[in-house]
Formats: sequence, C-alpha cells, structure tokens
Amino acid sequence: QVQVVESGGGLVQPGGSLRLSCAASGGIFSIYAMGWYRQAPGKQRELVATITRGGSTNYADSVKGRFTISGDNAKNTVYLQMNSLKPEDTAVYYCKVDHVRFGVRRDDWGQGTQVTVSS
Repeated sequence: QVQVVESGGGLVQPGGSLRLSCAASGGIFSIYAMGWYRQAPGKQRELVATITRGGSTNYADSVKGRFTISGDNAKNTVYLQMNSLKPEDTAVYYCKVDHVRFGVRRDDWGQGTQVTVSS
C-alpha cells in the first residue's frame, strides 16, 4: 500500500508561479516513473509531465517551456515547477506513481491538488 500525497496548489494570477510536490511512501517499493496529470472541469484527464527514475522527462506541448518536472529519488518525491501560468492551466493536478511492489507493477494516484489561475 503506497501513499501518494500532493501539495502546493493554490490560487495565482496569470503569469505567476507555483511549485507542486508529490511524495510516495508506505513501504518497500521501486519507482519506475512519476508524473503529473491534470483535469479541468468538463475535460478528460491529461498528461502534463512525467519523469523516470533515470531522469528522462516528457511534457505536454501546452506546457513546454513553462513547466519543469524534477525528482528526488532518495525522497521518492517529484516536483512540478509551473511558471508563466495561464488561466487554461486551471485544473486539479494529480500525481501518478508507476512502481513495483513484490513483483507487481501498478500505478497509484494521489488525491489531487487544485490549481487556479485567475485575475
């Protein structure tokens, strides 16, 4: 049983910045990758950014150049630095942990953290 906890969401003005954090804990497991996804009202959940344990990253086109994903393997933690925020970035942001426990690979999700970009 792996706990996934996001933090750092909030209300910011357009052009502002936020940094989201996601920590995975709760036992012995190995992480393959972690990522951020978001879901805006009336829309499907979409990929924002992912990072593998080796540091390979992937971004949605809509956030390239503005968002940066990074990780701390020792802490089983991933971050999402969001700069130049736009109103269309408003969504609930979810953290996904791709991991293996006792030979079983699965994804676990956090509860989400709200990001609102508004003037």
